[in-house]
Amino acid sequence: MSAAPKVLGVVGAGTMGSGIAQLGAQAGMRTLLCDPDAEARDRGLEAAHAGIAKLAAKGRLDEDPATVCARLEAVAGLEALAPCELIIEAAPERLELKLGLMAQLSAVAPSAVLASNTSSIPITAIARGAADPSRVVGLHFFNPAPLMRLVELVAAVQSAPDALATARAAGEAMGKRVIDAGDGPGFLVNRCGRPFGLEALRLLQERVSDVPTIDAIVRGAGFRMGPFELQDLVGIDVGFEVSKRFAELSFGEPRWRPSPLSARMVDAGRLGRKTGRGWYLYDDDGRPVRETLPAGPEVDPARGLVIIAGDLVISHELRALADEAGWDVAEPGETDGEVPWLVVDCGHDPGDEPLQGGPQALLVADGSLHELDQGGGSVGFHALPPLAAGGTVELTRGAYTTTAAVQRTTTFFASLRLQTAWVADTPGLVLGRIGCQLVNEAAFALQEGVAATAQDIDDGMTLGLNHPRGPLAWGDEIGLDHVLMVLDALRAELGEERYRAAPLLRQMVSEGRLGVATGDGFYRYDGD
Repeated sequence: MSAAPKVLGVVGAGTMGSGIAQLGAQAGMRTLLCDPDAEARDRGLEAAHAGIAKLAAKGRLDEDPATVCARLEAVAGLEALAPCELIIEAAPERLELKLGLMAQLSAVAPSAVLASNTSSIPITAIARGAADPSRVVGLHFFNPAPLMRLVELVAAVQSAPDALATARAAGEAMGKRVIDAGDGPGFLVNRCGRPFGLEALRLLQERVSDVPTIDAIVRGAGFRMGPFELQDLVGIDVGFEVSKRFAELSFGEPRWRPSPLSARMVDAGRLGRKTGRGWYLYDDDGRPVRETLPAGPEVDPARGLVIIAGDLVISHELRALADEAGWDVAEPGETDGEVPWLVVDCGHDPGDEPLQGGPQALLVADGSLHELDQGGGSVGFHALPPLAAGGTVELTRGAYTTTAAVQRTTTFFASLRLQTAWVADTPGLVLGRIGCQLVNEAAFALQEGVAATAQDIDDGMTLGLNHPRGPLAWGDEIGLDHVLMVLDALRAELGEERYRAAPLLRQMVSEGRLGVATGDGFYRYDGD
């Protein structure tokens, strides 16, 4: 096991470079922060010192802040980095610039490990600029570097094991969870997070819902920000450039195709918070107008008979919630001739006794409402487990949906303390499409060896992007059969390869490895 470097160099004193330098000094390394721009260098050093002081004020620093700051030095020229064992470049995202840096650093510190903090350029391409490409690795920190707990360690084709070990030791000394990521578009975390924004853009393009409703639905599932709020924060132009790079590096992978809506916003100069307008309009303090979903009906219906059909995870969760709320819950065939108040169909087997009686709410997972209930009067609904009070159930209606079905469905879900949102008809509705695509992309990444383990992917998404749960663990909770059902329905109805299921996902479902419900999925479960 390699020891952490004693001397660390950081090239680039911007926000990311100063943050990495702060981490190095806090980890006990003599840290040299290099930038040819004197003003940038001074700002970077000041920012690092301020970060150290802030941690000390909160009691989160083990040493005297003056001692930590003394380990941090600002230098003007690359030649000052000669003593460094590890040099991390945090220069702008231009390949030609990084190739030049690698050549210069190779001459200055020929035995040092050279790490790039790039988030989008392949490390294998950057490594060819070094005199010895085996000394080059990727060490991708997340912004803000002092606070985010994750670092991606990326091996180029040329990277030597000892170089990777040195970089890993540095990341761990800084207190980070270091995960191995494959050298491909977006590495691991940014790749697996692509569906969060791209699928939201497709939903908007197809007019399934509007920007504030999509964001509210996603926040209702535990995400800190909706996809459009996040795009405005990052910068719509920045996200669009990343999308174009993904498409280029993947030679046109349909799952990563950029959105024409992003191109239009960039052309209009509506780039997000930094321009005062993006998907939202911002006030002088940079605050958007955020909408919440309207509250459900304030009614307390008599708790009559509700039939809940199907064997998906969501059907079992709805039965438990309905039982807790005081409904008389039954499965098909258990009614003794009593007419149900509402039928909730979560995947009724067509070979079983027909569902008859009261109005129906139909889960739109293996198809859209207009495909599954042609000429019927049902309400379509969709939600992803785990369900909890305050969560969101999405609803859709067709040309023949009855008023009784609308009233009873909204009343039923309100009685379970679940919010409802009306959107247009599509398999999986809003959250189902975004969530299942997140699971699918993670399954592709795992199968292709972009990550070594499911835990690396899930830790990457929770620690690197602040997602409320990792996509593979979430898939296990949802039920992988449910995930595959939505993907296959989208591919069939929309005719797009972007919705093709990862072969690993399809294989696991065919083997009956459906997740928590079966005790085996991307993880194993002991039943407790």
